[in-house]
Amino acid sequence: MSETTYDIVTIGGGMAGSCLAKVMAEKGARVLVLERETEFKDRVRGEALLPWGVGETKELGIYDLLRATCAHEQKWFDFYMGPNQIMHRDLTATTPQSAPMCNFHHPKMQEVLITAAAKAGAEVRRGATVSGVRTGSRPSVTFQSGGSSNEVQTRLIVGADGRVSPTRKWAGFTIEHDPPSLMLAGILFDDMPVPEDTGYILVNPMLYRGVYLFPQGGGRVRAYFSYPVTEHRLQGESDIPRFIDECVKTGAPMEFYRGVKASGPLASFETADTWAPHPYKDGIALLGDAASSNDPSWGTGLSMSLRGVRLLRDRLLANKNWDNAGHEYAEEHDRSYDVIHTVTTWSRQIFMENGPEADARRAKAMPLIAVDPTRVPDHGIGGPDLPFDKTLAKARFFGEA
Repeated sequence: MSETTYDIVTIGGGMAGSCLAKVMAEKGARVLVLERETEFKDRVRGEALLPWGVGETKELGIYDLLRATCAHEQKWFDFYMGPNQIMHRDLTATTPQSAPMCNFHHPKMQEVLITAAAKAGAEVRRGATVSGVRTGSRPSVTFQSGGSSNEVQTRLIVGADGRVSPTRKWAGFTIEHDPPSLMLAGILFDDMPVPEDTGYILVNPMLYRGVYLFPQGGGRVRAYFSYPVTEHRLQGESDIPRFIDECVKTGAPMEFYRGVKASGPLASFETADTWAPHPYKDGIALLGDAASSNDPSWGTGLSMSLRGVRLLRDRLLANKNWDNAGHEYAEEHDRSYDVIHTVTTWSRQIFMENGPEADARRAKAMPLIAVDPTRVPDHGIGGPDLPFDKTLAKARFFGEA
Protein backbone atom coordinates (compact mmCIF):
# COMPACT_ATOMS: atom_id res chain seq x y z
CA MET A 1 0.00 0.00 0.00
CA SER A 2 1.25 3.46 -0.88
CA GLU A 3 1.72 6.20 1.65
CA THR A 4 -0.86 8.96 1.84
CA THR A 5 0.07 11.25 -1.01
CA TYR A 6 -3.13 13.09 -1.86
CA ASP A 7 -5.47 15.47 -0.15
CA ILE A 8 -8.35 14.65 -2.52
CA VAL A 9 -9.04 11.86 -4.99
CA THR A 10 -11.98 12.52 -7.31
CA ILE A 11 -13.57 9.46 -8.90
CA GLY A 12 -14.82 10.92 -12.15
CA GLY A 13 -13.39 13.73 -14.26
CA GLY A 14 -16.60 15.26 -15.57
CA MET A 15 -17.87 18.72 -14.72
CA ALA A 16 -18.08 18.24 -10.95
CA GLY A 17 -14.93 16.18 -10.44
CA SER A 18 -12.69 18.29 -12.69
CA CYS A 19 -14.05 21.60 -11.43
CA LEU A 20 -13.43 20.63 -7.80
CA ALA A 21 -9.94 19.41 -8.72
CA LYS A 22 -9.17 22.71 -10.41
CA VAL A 23 -10.36 24.99 -7.63
CA MET A 24 -8.75 22.95 -4.84
CA ALA A 25 -5.44 22.51 -6.69
CA GLU A 26 -5.35 26.28 -7.10
CA LYS A 27 -5.53 26.52 -3.29
CA GLY A 28 -2.56 24.19 -2.86
CA ALA A 29 -4.32 20.84 -2.36
CA ARG A 30 -2.76 17.77 -3.92
CA VAL A 31 -5.51 16.28 -6.07
CA LEU A 32 -5.75 13.11 -8.13
CA VAL A 33 -8.47 12.83 -10.79
CA LEU A 34 -9.41 9.32 -11.91
CA GLU A 35 -11.35 9.38 -15.17
CA ARG A 36 -12.47 6.20 -16.92
CA GLU A 37 -12.75 7.62 -20.43
CA THR A 38 -9.67 8.38 -22.51
CA GLU A 39 -11.83 10.41 -24.87
CA PHE A 40 -15.11 12.10 -23.99
CA LYS A 41 -17.86 11.10 -26.42
CA ASP A 42 -21.32 12.43 -27.01
CA ARG A 43 -24.01 10.86 -24.89
CA VAL A 44 -27.39 12.34 -24.08
CA ARG A 45 -26.68 14.42 -20.99
CA GLY A 46 -27.63 17.82 -19.65
CA GLU A 47 -26.08 20.75 -21.47
CA ALA A 48 -28.20 23.70 -20.30
CA LEU A 49 -26.85 25.83 -17.47
CA LEU A 50 -29.53 28.01 -15.87
CA PRO A 51 -28.81 31.56 -14.66
CA TRP A 52 -28.20 30.44 -11.08
CA GLY A 53 -25.71 27.88 -12.43
CA VAL A 54 -23.99 30.65 -14.40
CA GLY A 55 -23.73 32.49 -11.09
CA GLU A 56 -21.98 29.44 -9.63
CA THR A 57 -19.46 29.41 -12.50
CA LYS A 58 -18.56 32.99 -11.63
CA GLU A 59 -18.12 32.10 -7.95
CA LEU A 60 -15.87 29.22 -8.98
CA GLY A 61 -13.84 31.29 -11.44
CA ILE A 62 -14.65 29.21 -14.54
CA TYR A 63 -17.20 31.45 -16.28
CA ASP A 64 -14.71 33.24 -18.52
CA LEU A 65 -13.03 29.94 -19.39
CA LEU A 66 -16.30 28.30 -20.45
CA ARG A 67 -17.46 31.38 -22.31
CA ALA A 68 -14.18 31.58 -24.25
CA THR A 69 -14.10 27.89 -25.18
CA CYS A 70 -17.50 26.22 -25.37
CA ALA A 71 -20.43 28.11 -23.83
CA HIS A 72 -23.21 29.63 -25.92
CA GLU A 73 -25.25 32.27 -24.09
CA GLN A 74 -29.02 32.66 -24.34
CA LYS A 75 -30.66 35.83 -23.11
CA TRP A 76 -34.24 34.75 -23.70
CA PHE A 77 -36.38 31.99 -22.23
CA ASP A 78 -39.68 31.06 -23.93
CA PHE A 79 -42.23 28.80 -22.22
CA TYR A 80 -45.39 27.49 -23.85
CA MET A 81 -48.26 25.44 -22.44
CA GLY A 82 -49.86 23.91 -25.48
CA PRO A 83 -50.36 26.68 -28.06
CA ASN A 84 -50.26 29.45 -25.46
CA GLN A 85 -47.01 31.28 -24.75
CA ILE A 86 -46.75 31.75 -21.01
CA MET A 87 -43.38 33.45 -20.91
CA HIS A 88 -40.94 35.39 -23.09
CA ARG A 89 -38.38 36.31 -20.48
CA ASP A 90 -35.24 38.41 -20.60
CA LEU A 91 -33.09 36.41 -18.19
CA THR A 92 -30.34 39.01 -17.89
CA ALA A 93 -32.88 41.59 -16.73
CA THR A 94 -35.01 39.42 -14.43
CA THR A 95 -32.74 37.02 -12.52
CA PRO A 96 -30.84 37.66 -9.28
CA GLN A 97 -27.62 36.81 -11.11
CA SER A 98 -28.39 39.18 -14.04
CA ALA A 99 -27.25 36.24 -16.15
CA PRO A 100 -28.33 34.37 -19.29
CA MET A 101 -28.55 30.63 -19.74
CA CYS A 102 -25.45 28.94 -21.14
CA ASN A 103 -25.41 25.82 -23.29
CA PHE A 104 -22.43 23.80 -24.47
CA HIS A 105 -21.51 20.52 -26.08
CA HIS A 106 -20.97 18.24 -23.09
CA PRO A 107 -17.82 16.43 -24.29
CA LYS A 108 -16.13 19.73 -25.16
CA MET A 109 -16.99 21.16 -21.74
CA GLN A 110 -15.56 18.07 -20.05
CA GLU A 111 -12.33 18.34 -22.01
CA VAL A 112 -12.01 22.04 -21.18
CA LEU A 113 -12.43 21.46 -17.44
CA ILE A 114 -10.24 18.36 -17.09
CA THR A 115 -7.49 20.19 -18.99
CA ALA A 116 -7.94 23.19 -16.69
CA ALA A 117 -7.65 20.91 -13.64
CA ALA A 118 -4.34 19.56 -14.93
CA LYS A 119 -3.04 23.06 -15.65
CA ALA A 120 -3.96 24.07 -12.09
CA GLY A 121 -1.73 21.30 -10.74
CA ALA A 122 -4.06 18.33 -10.31
CA GLU A 123 -2.76 14.93 -11.40
CA VAL A 124 -5.11 13.49 -14.02
CA ARG A 125 -5.18 9.82 -14.99
CA ARG A 126 -7.33 8.99 -18.01
CA GLY A 127 -8.38 5.42 -18.69
CA ALA A 128 -8.38 4.66 -14.96
CA THR A 129 -10.92 2.12 -13.71
CA VAL A 130 -11.78 2.32 -10.01
CA SER A 131 -12.55 -1.04 -8.41
CA GLY A 132 -13.19 -0.09 -4.80
CA VAL A 133 -12.92 2.39 -1.96
CA ARG A 134 -12.16 2.07 1.73
CA THR A 135 -13.73 4.44 4.22
CA GLY A 136 -12.53 5.63 7.60
CA SER A 137 -9.89 7.93 9.02
CA ARG A 138 -7.48 7.08 6.18
CA PRO A 139 -9.66 6.51 3.10
CA SER A 140 -8.18 4.76 0.10
CA VAL A 141 -9.06 4.11 -3.53
CA THR A 142 -8.11 1.03 -5.57
CA PHE A 143 -7.91 1.41 -9.33
CA GLN A 144 -6.38 0.00 -12.50
CA SER A 145 -4.38 2.27 -14.78
CA GLY A 146 -1.80 1.60 -17.45
CA GLY A 147 -1.99 -2.14 -16.95
CA SER A 148 -1.21 -2.01 -13.25
CA SER A 149 -3.25 -2.10 -10.05
CA ASN A 150 -2.88 0.81 -7.64
CA GLU A 151 -4.06 1.79 -4.19
CA VAL A 152 -3.71 5.35 -2.92
CA GLN A 153 -4.64 6.91 0.38
CA THR A 154 -6.12 10.37 0.71
CA ARG A 155 -7.73 12.74 3.18
CA LEU A 156 -10.96 12.83 1.16
CA ILE A 157 -12.53 10.70 -1.57
CA VAL A 158 -15.00 12.52 -3.83
CA GLY A 159 -17.44 10.32 -5.72
CA ALA A 160 -18.33 12.30 -8.84
CA ASP A 161 -19.19 9.24 -10.89
CA GLY A 162 -22.74 9.89 -11.98
CA ARG A 163 -26.31 8.94 -11.34
CA VAL A 164 -25.57 5.23 -10.84
CA SER A 165 -22.42 5.97 -8.82
CA PRO A 166 -20.44 2.85 -7.88
CA THR A 167 -18.73 4.90 -5.15
CA ARG A 168 -22.10 5.51 -3.52
CA LYS A 169 -22.79 1.79 -3.51
CA TRP A 170 -19.34 0.77 -2.24
CA ALA A 171 -19.55 3.26 0.63
CA GLY A 172 -23.03 2.11 1.65
CA PHE A 173 -24.93 5.38 1.21
CA THR A 174 -28.71 5.26 1.48
CA ILE A 175 -30.37 5.92 -1.88
CA GLU A 176 -33.88 7.30 -2.37
CA HIS A 177 -35.97 7.45 -5.55
CA ASP A 178 -39.11 9.15 -6.74
CA PRO A 179 -41.64 6.93 -8.55
CA PRO A 180 -40.97 6.75 -12.32
CA SER A 181 -43.34 8.78 -14.46
CA LEU A 182 -41.58 10.23 -17.53
CA MET A 183 -38.88 9.35 -20.02
CA LEU A 184 -36.69 12.00 -21.63
CA ALA A 185 -35.32 11.43 -25.13
CA GLY A 186 -32.51 13.59 -26.42
CA ILE A 187 -30.51 14.08 -29.60
CA LEU A 188 -28.09 16.62 -31.05
CA PHE A 189 -29.28 18.23 -34.30
CA ASP A 190 -27.38 20.37 -36.80
CA ASP A 191 -29.00 22.81 -39.21
CA MET A 192 -31.91 23.44 -36.87
CA PRO A 193 -33.43 26.90 -37.50
CA VAL A 194 -34.45 27.93 -33.99
CA PRO A 195 -33.60 31.36 -32.52
CA GLU A 196 -30.05 30.98 -31.21
CA ASP A 197 -30.53 33.43 -28.34
CA THR A 198 -33.56 31.60 -26.88
CA GLY A 199 -34.19 28.53 -24.77
CA TYR A 200 -37.50 26.94 -25.74
CA ILE A 201 -39.80 24.75 -23.63
CA LEU A 202 -43.27 23.60 -24.65
CA VAL A 203 -45.34 21.37 -22.38
CA ASN A 204 -48.61 19.72 -23.36
CA PRO A 205 -50.28 18.33 -20.22
CA MET A 206 -53.21 16.92 -22.21
CA LEU A 207 -50.75 14.59 -23.93
CA TYR A 208 -48.34 14.29 -20.97
CA ARG A 209 -45.48 15.41 -23.21
CA GLY A 210 -42.91 18.17 -23.48
CA VAL A 211 -40.46 19.58 -26.03
CA TYR A 212 -37.20 21.30 -25.08
CA LEU A 213 -34.73 23.03 -27.43
CA PHE A 214 -31.39 24.49 -26.34
CA PRO A 215 -29.21 26.01 -29.10
CA GLN A 216 -25.44 25.69 -28.90
CA GLY A 217 -24.64 28.10 -31.73
CA GLY A 218 -24.01 27.64 -35.44
CA GLY A 219 -27.33 25.87 -36.01
CA ARG A 220 -26.55 23.11 -33.51
CA VAL A 221 -29.31 22.35 -30.98
CA ARG A 222 -29.74 19.80 -28.23
CA ALA A 223 -33.36 18.68 -28.64
CA TYR A 224 -35.32 16.78 -26.00
CA PHE A 225 -38.75 15.18 -25.83
CA SER A 226 -40.44 13.94 -22.63
CA TYR A 227 -43.16 11.28 -22.66
CA PRO A 228 -44.79 8.70 -20.34
CA VAL A 229 -42.54 5.94 -19.08
CA THR A 230 -45.09 3.35 -20.21
CA GLU A 231 -44.71 4.16 -23.92
CA HIS A 232 -42.27 2.98 -26.61
CA ARG A 233 -38.71 3.89 -25.67
CA LEU A 234 -37.22 6.18 -28.32
CA GLN A 235 -33.73 4.86 -28.94
CA GLY A 236 -31.37 4.68 -31.89
CA GLU A 237 -31.23 6.01 -35.43
CA SER A 238 -34.37 4.24 -36.60
CA ASP A 239 -36.49 6.16 -34.06
CA ILE A 240 -35.36 9.65 -35.15
CA PRO A 241 -38.34 10.18 -37.52
CA ARG A 242 -40.70 9.13 -34.74
CA PHE A 243 -38.94 11.51 -32.31
CA ILE A 244 -39.52 14.41 -34.72
CA ASP A 245 -43.12 13.40 -35.36
CA GLU A 246 -43.89 13.21 -31.64
CA CYS A 247 -42.36 16.65 -31.01
CA VAL A 248 -44.53 18.17 -33.74
CA LYS A 249 -47.64 16.39 -32.43
CA THR A 250 -46.89 17.85 -29.01
CA GLY A 251 -47.01 21.36 -30.50
CA ALA A 252 -43.51 22.30 -31.64
CA PRO A 253 -43.37 24.03 -35.06
CA MET A 254 -42.65 21.65 -37.94
CA GLU A 255 -40.30 24.23 -39.48
CA PHE A 256 -37.92 23.76 -36.55
CA TYR A 257 -37.28 20.15 -37.62
CA ARG A 258 -37.43 20.37 -41.41
CA GLY A 259 -34.04 19.50 -42.87
CA VAL A 260 -32.27 18.83 -39.56
CA LYS A 261 -29.27 16.49 -39.46
CA ALA A 262 -28.60 14.20 -36.50
CA SER A 263 -25.04 14.69 -35.22
CA GLY A 264 -25.26 12.45 -32.17
CA PRO A 265 -27.13 9.41 -30.85
CA LEU A 266 -30.81 9.34 -29.91
CA ALA A 267 -31.28 7.94 -26.42
CA SER A 268 -33.93 7.97 -23.70
CA PHE A 269 -33.65 7.75 -19.95
CA GLU A 270 -36.05 7.75 -17.02
CA THR A 271 -36.34 11.11 -15.27
CA ALA A 272 -37.37 10.42 -11.66
CA ASP A 273 -35.15 11.96 -8.98
CA THR A 274 -32.51 9.82 -7.30
CA TRP A 275 -30.59 11.12 -4.30
CA ALA A 276 -28.45 10.16 -1.33
CA PRO A 277 -29.59 11.99 1.82
CA HIS A 278 -26.63 13.62 3.55
CA PRO A 279 -24.01 12.85 0.85
CA TYR A 280 -20.97 12.60 3.13
CA LYS A 281 -19.71 9.98 5.55
CA ASP A 282 -16.45 8.39 6.68
CA GLY A 283 -14.15 10.39 4.43
CA ILE A 284 -16.27 10.15 1.26
CA ALA A 285 -18.25 13.03 -0.25
CA LEU A 286 -20.66 12.54 -3.14
CA LEU A 287 -20.84 15.27 -5.74
CA GLY A 288 -23.01 16.03 -8.77
CA ASP A 289 -25.48 13.36 -9.86
CA ALA A 290 -23.95 10.91 -7.40
CA ALA A 291 -25.30 13.13 -4.62
CA SER A 292 -28.60 14.09 -6.23
CA SER A 293 -30.05 13.73 -9.70
CA ASN A 294 -33.01 16.04 -10.26
CA ASP A 295 -35.62 15.43 -12.99
CA PRO A 296 -33.68 16.57 -16.10
CA SER A 297 -36.88 17.87 -17.71
CA TRP A 298 -36.30 21.06 -15.73
CA GLY A 299 -32.59 21.45 -16.51
CA THR A 300 -31.27 22.02 -12.99
CA GLY A 301 -28.70 19.21 -12.87
CA LEU A 302 -25.56 21.04 -14.03
CA SER A 303 -26.37 24.05 -11.85
CA MET A 304 -26.83 21.79 -8.82
CA SER A 305 -23.52 20.05 -9.58
CA LEU A 306 -21.63 23.35 -9.66
CA ARG A 307 -23.32 24.51 -6.49
CA GLY A 308 -22.16 21.30 -4.82
CA VAL A 309 -18.59 21.99 -5.95
CA ARG A 310 -18.71 25.47 -4.46
CA LEU A 311 -20.26 24.30 -1.19
CA LEU A 312 -17.65 21.57 -0.77
CA ARG A 313 -14.76 23.85 -1.70
CA ASP A 314 -15.87 26.54 0.73
CA ARG A 315 -16.32 24.10 3.62
CA LEU A 316 -12.94 22.42 3.02
CA LEU A 317 -11.14 25.76 2.89
CA ALA A 318 -12.89 27.07 6.00
CA ASN A 319 -12.45 24.03 8.27
CA LYS A 320 -9.19 22.21 8.97
CA ASN A 321 -11.19 19.23 10.22
CA TRP A 322 -12.34 17.82 6.91
CA ASP A 323 -14.71 15.35 8.52
CA ASN A 324 -16.62 18.28 10.02
CA ALA A 325 -16.35 20.10 6.69
CA GLY A 326 -17.86 17.10 4.90
CA HIS A 327 -20.87 17.03 7.20
CA GLU A 328 -21.35 20.79 6.80
CA TYR A 329 -21.26 20.37 3.02
CA ALA A 330 -23.85 17.59 3.17
CA GLU A 331 -26.24 19.67 5.27
CA GLU A 332 -25.98 22.65 2.92
CA HIS A 333 -26.33 20.43 -0.13
CA ASP A 334 -29.51 18.83 1.25
CA ARG A 335 -31.10 22.20 1.94
CA SER A 336 -30.46 23.38 -1.62
CA TYR A 337 -31.57 20.12 -3.19
CA ASP A 338 -34.78 20.03 -1.14
CA VAL A 339 -35.82 23.41 -2.54
CA ILE A 340 -35.08 22.40 -6.14
CA HIS A 341 -36.64 18.94 -5.78
CA THR A 342 -39.80 20.40 -4.25
CA VAL A 343 -40.27 23.09 -6.90
CA THR A 344 -39.61 20.81 -9.87
CA THR A 345 -42.05 18.23 -8.46
CA TRP A 346 -44.72 20.90 -8.21
CA SER A 347 -43.93 22.06 -11.75
CA ARG A 348 -44.44 18.55 -13.08
CA GLN A 349 -47.75 18.27 -11.23
CA ILE A 350 -49.04 21.59 -12.64
CA PHE A 351 -47.54 21.65 -16.13
CA MET A 352 -47.00 18.03 -17.15
CA GLU A 353 -49.36 15.57 -15.47
CA ASN A 354 -52.70 14.66 -17.02
CA GLY A 355 -55.96 13.17 -15.78
CA PRO A 356 -58.90 14.56 -13.75
CA GLU A 357 -56.90 15.50 -10.64
CA ALA A 358 -54.24 17.30 -12.68
CA ASP A 359 -56.91 19.09 -14.71
CA ALA A 360 -58.56 20.25 -11.49
CA ARG A 361 -55.23 21.58 -10.20
CA ARG A 362 -54.70 23.57 -13.40
CA ALA A 363 -58.28 24.87 -13.43
CA LYS A 364 -57.63 26.38 -10.01
CA ALA A 365 -54.06 27.54 -10.56
CA MET A 366 -53.73 28.75 -14.15
CA PRO A 367 -56.24 31.67 -14.11
CA LEU A 368 -54.44 33.10 -11.07
CA ILE A 369 -51.00 32.54 -12.64
CA ALA A 370 -52.18 34.35 -15.79
CA VAL A 371 -52.94 37.42 -13.67
CA ASP A 372 -49.88 37.08 -11.42
CA PRO A 373 -46.97 35.05 -12.92
CA THR A 374 -44.99 35.44 -9.67
CA ARG A 375 -47.18 32.65 -8.27
CA VAL A 376 -44.87 30.24 -10.12
CA PRO A 377 -41.83 29.64 -7.87
CA ASP A 378 -38.74 30.98 -9.62
CA HIS A 379 -36.18 28.81 -7.85
CA GLY A 380 -35.57 26.62 -10.90
CA ILE A 381 -34.23 29.65 -12.79
CA GLY A 382 -33.16 31.95 -9.95
CA GLY A 383 -31.75 29.31 -7.61
CA PRO A 384 -32.38 27.75 -4.20
CA ASP A 385 -31.21 30.82 -2.27
CA LEU A 386 -34.40 32.70 -3.13
CA PRO A 387 -36.75 32.98 -0.11
CA PHE A 388 -38.75 29.77 0.30
CA ASP A 389 -41.68 29.20 2.62
CA LYS A 390 -42.79 25.77 1.42
CA THR A 391 -46.39 26.01 2.68
CA LEU A 392 -46.99 29.51 1.31
CA ALA A 393 -45.19 28.84 -1.97
CA LYS A 394 -47.25 25.75 -2.70
CA ALA A 395 -50.52 27.47 -1.78
CA ARG A 396 -49.77 30.33 -4.18
CA PHE A 397 -48.61 28.06 -7.00
CA PHE A 398 -51.57 25.69 -6.73
CA GLY A 399 -54.10 28.52 -6.39
CA GLU A 400 -55.00 27.66 -2.82
CA ALA A 401 -54.19 31.09 -1.37
